[in-house]
Amino acid sequence: MPLKDRVLAVLEENKGKSVSGSEIAASVGMTRSAVWKAIKTLREEGYTIYAVTNRGYCLTDESDALTEPGIRSRLTTKTLGKHCDIFKTIDSTNSFAKSLAQLGGEHGSIIIAEQQTSGRGRMNRSYYSPGSAGAYFSIILRPKLSVEYSLMITSCAAVAVAEAVEKVTGLKTQIKWVNDIYVNGKKLCGILTEAAIDVENGGLDYAIIGIGLNVSNDSFPKELENIATSIYMETGKIFSRSQLIAEILNCLEVRLEQITDKGFIDEYRNRSNLIGHRISVTKNDVTEYAQCTGIDEFGRLLITTESGEEKQLNSGEVRLAD
Repeated sequence: MPLKDRVLAVLEENKGKSVSGSEIAASVGMTRSAVWKAIKTLREEGYTIYAVTNRGYCLTDESDALTEPGIRSRLTTKTLGKHCDIFKTIDSTNSFAKSLAQLGGEHGSIIIAEQQTSGRGRMNRSYYSPGSAGAYFSIILRPKLSVEYSLMITSCAAVAVAEAVEKVTGLKTQIKWVNDIYVNGKKLCGILTEAAIDVENGGLDYAIIGIGLNVSNDSFPKELENIATSIYMETGKIFSRSQLIAEILNCLEVRLEQITDKGFIDEYRNRSNLIGHRISVTKNDVTEYAQCTGIDEFGRLLITTESGEEKQLNSGEVRLAD
């Protein structure tokens, strides 16, 4: 790891606190002069690092550059996030991750961007991804699962994101089937899962989980302002995106191990903001109204239509109607 990244890792571990130059030097095995040069480089890269006389260096709580050391220092995972690529700007982290997976990208690799120019959501909709405001990242998975479990990967990821956001920020989160995280009736995060089939064994070759979390946005375009929110808009505080990404990966690795025994489904149901409500369901450009009665063990939405027909939904656009 480059010297500046090792210095940054020490500062990240002590974020908001002062650490003396001699302590940093001893920790990274370099001279104080080398530490000073590393601090200078980090400042040039946009980090806010104060030098306090007789106390040392302090990475401020407001400093929120996305860095591999900042994420790695908070990981408790065995595989997720161990290989990490961070881009200032990219068209879509999911598109890049798919290309990487097709070339043999390893399980647990993550692609992160400060900004996406062509971020994508479900139904091929664009996803608003302004620079330095959100956590936009995609994870390559190589699960040994049959195709029937593909929907459950999205459900599982939704639980992990909801839990991580709640743990870091204290916000009460809900899940709108199948892939959106809501806070106080507004969308905080979207999840897009894409998968490829292994034609030889009929199972999944790889899956890409794309996550777009609104973190420090203080406003949205007019068409989104009544339906989207951010962690900052809900709390008035700036939270570290590196910490949020790391905690999502920590929670996701635990929950992924529960897919085959469906150990996360009860939590998914408990966080649903649709169960017990009248909803509209749009599929193939046809909209019908129904009562949402539950979620089954495979993550499918259970509804009763106005004609009394009971259905299980694998896909479709769902909205609250009551």
